[in-house]
Amino acid sequence: MFKKILIANRGEIACRVIKSAQEMGIKTVAVYSDADRVALHVRLADEAVYIGNSPAAESYLLGDKIIAACKETGAEAVHPGYGFLSENAVFCGQLTDAGLVFIGPPPKAIKAMGDKITSKKIAAEAGVATVPGHMGLIEDADEAVKIARQITYPVMIKASAGGGGKGMRVAYNDAEAREGFARSKSEAASSFGDDRIFIEKFIEDPRHIEIQVLADAHGNCIYLGERECSIQRRHQKVIEEAPSPFLDEVTRKLMGEQAVALAQAVDYASAGTVEVIVDKDRNFYFLEMNTRLQVEHPVTEMITNVDLVEQMLLVAAGEKLTLAQDDVTLTGWAMESRIYAEDPYRNFLPSVGRLSRYRPPAEIVENELEVRNDTGVFEGGEISTFYDPMIAKLCTWAPDRTKAIEAMADALDVFEIEGVGHNIPFLQAVMGQERFQKGNLTTGYIAEEFPDGFAGVALDTQTLHEIAAFAACAKIVQEARKNNGAKTHLQAVMMGDMRWDFDIEKRDDLFMVALSGAQSELVLDWQPGQTLGTFSIGDVTRTAKINPITGGFSIRYRGADMVMKVVTPRIADLMKLMPVKIPPDMSKFLLCPMPGVVVGLDVAEGDVVEDGQALAVVEAMKMENVLRAEKRARVSKILAGVGSVLAVDAVILEFEEV
Repeated sequence: MFKKILIANRGEIACRVIKSAQEMGIKTVAVYSDADRVALHVRLADEAVYIGNSPAAESYLLGDKIIAACKETGAEAVHPGYGFLSENAVFCGQLTDAGLVFIGPPPKAIKAMGDKITSKKIAAEAGVATVPGHMGLIEDADEAVKIARQITYPVMIKASAGGGGKGMRVAYNDAEAREGFARSKSEAASSFGDDRIFIEKFIEDPRHIEIQVLADAHGNCIYLGERECSIQRRHQKVIEEAPSPFLDEVTRKLMGEQAVALAQAVDYASAGTVEVIVDKDRNFYFLEMNTRLQVEHPVTEMITNVDLVEQMLLVAAGEKLTLAQDDVTLTGWAMESRIYAEDPYRNFLPSVGRLSRYRPPAEIVENELEVRNDTGVFEGGEISTFYDPMIAKLCTWAPDRTKAIEAMADALDVFEIEGVGHNIPFLQAVMGQERFQKGNLTTGYIAEEFPDGFAGVALDTQTLHEIAAFAACAKIVQEARKNNGAKTHLQAVMMGDMRWDFDIEKRDDLFMVALSGAQSELVLDWQPGQTLGTFSIGDVTRTAKINPITGGFSIRYRGADMVMKVVTPRIADLMKLMPVKIPPDMSKFLLCPMPGVVVGLDVAEGDVVEDGQALAVVEAMKMENVLRAEKRARVSKILAGVGSVLAVDAVILEFEEV
């Protein structure tokens, strides 16, 4: 076994690999860029080597610097994590030439499966079902339109070397095919250094399911069940689970056997994933094979009790698998929520900044419950524009799916992040949806359930009433020094047009509150200064995020953000007479929705634009975002050009009425 390995990656996956390696008694070496000088993976590793500037192309993607770091520290092998150099066959060969071991599959397998066109041909030859499409490369937008018409819309335009949702667009007509081709080609060039594009039929209402395979260099290969990854946004997974609530044993076995056949066809050795799309009748089609560890690997580990990183290390060291297919059992249910630095209220735009507060839920390992949080950040750390905006992967396990969802909802309740926008409210909303709880999932789930974007959750009347009572009692605790020990309190709680009046009697640690026409006991576990408050009414216990504001509290609970004013009934009566502040009209400006770089400008001063017309393209966190007109107008001023680095809400264009 190796004595020392280097992790050619950053963030949570670097931390994850370090954890397993150190448990196996293997020393670890981290690499870091300027932006990651004080990153968590640097702190956790036994050694760390600086490799360059913040952009990945000037640090983490430089194979020669990785190899030099190995030579400097005496590392014998390199674990690439995912992304960056993880599926780069050239880098793998460079390691071999330098006398180093690549902790992953052989270059032949990486090369064959890394090219989506080649991989589909190999899959078909191995007896794996494939999606209809054009397997040749596409030269230009005109050819893309011609091929899309032949396949029939809708089609998926994809980068041959793509992954992680980058370089992918769905087109339903000629115009979208042209624009999708341009955007996919551009993203592919900037993300992978390879702008080759192909087109295949887009299967509507599909599920995205993947099979985890594990193989050694001695001809042994097994599959470890499947993961359901259908809830996606921009083709990037958001919530994953294992097993899938849709598959039956017959389909699972057939998928697994085909995945193994494909792995054996390319002499695969390591952990890998075969991704398929599945229609409503459980027909499935090969999508791609990821020759690396997947982001969502923890859910497989939790239901199989197999440490995939450990297995990768053992295989890379030349050992045989100790597991046979019959040894693999799927126990219980696991959920994973990807916590991203993005603002769900602004169409999930990336958010950057310092984590002024980062308090994940406590990790738990019990017979009936597990809570796991894979992360690469810490309180006080910074989310930069240079890398993926993932903050953490929150995972739960329970004996069945319903309990795993409940555990996830509870864990999200107590996950505190401040300083950057984050998607926890959105994840909470999904956990509470009946459709999700029933397992009725497709890759169109987010678009179908949130067609107008995410605007928060509307809580039911009873829950709102209880949270208002919580706010009223919290106000009493907050002002304990002012009320001279008064036992009875009249409180009015206001939220927008809603109002609740409470006559509250304080009895030691209890509050007697009138709820639904009856007196109820409210037990409050909260003190001023705490940012989480727990309260119980009857047999229901809730934990909410709570922060004081002028005259009340800002409260977040299960995807709902509420501003509740807590005042006396007399003041509440007078507040109705106060004028409402009208926000300024910003409709005549095109504002930059996230920190980023303008990489395209499609209009000129004096142009008349129509509703939905593309105006500019802003690149942020390795994704290109097309900004469109919201109504017919004339461009009066252009205030930013291609190459401009903009902050949030910086003005790009100014309009005037036509």
